[in-house]
Amino acid sequence: MMQKRENGLFQGALTRSVIGAFFDVHRDLGFGFREYVCALALERELKARGHRVDREVAVVVYYRGEPLALQMLDMIVDAKVVVEMKATDSLHPGAKGQLFSYLCTTNLEVGLLLHFGRQPKFYRVICENRFKRRLVTASAPGPPLP
Repeated sequence: MMQKRENGLFQGALTRSVIGAFFDVHRDLGFGFREYVCALALERELKARGHRVDREVAVVVYYRGEPLALQMLDMIVDAKVVVEMKATDSLHPGAKGQLFSYLCTTNLEVGLLLHFGRQPKFYRVICENRFKRRLVTASAPGPPLP
């Protein structure tokens, strides 16, 4: 079930808080740090704002009901929003698709792609559960979901 809209946005208050923290971190750190440094700073900022942050969350990808692989999510905030971070000069064209695939493997529907480039940019990605392809059968265990 899709989360309630807040001022027209799914998880609006939470995503605004995450985006605000992202811009604060980018302003204070600047451009050029590796992704893990940006992630540590963002985690610290989000926790200071009262959020729960889970880092490097492993989720199982299933193919025809069988476990296929693990993929690692950079961050999940308040068990509601997947955060994918990139710290590159230019954003790879497949970055949004990567985040979309992460949403497809969880019961989470809202993601934020945070680009710690020279100019900070963010993108919201939505994947409603009602449109997700469910390849896990009732007899197969479900993927570990945040």
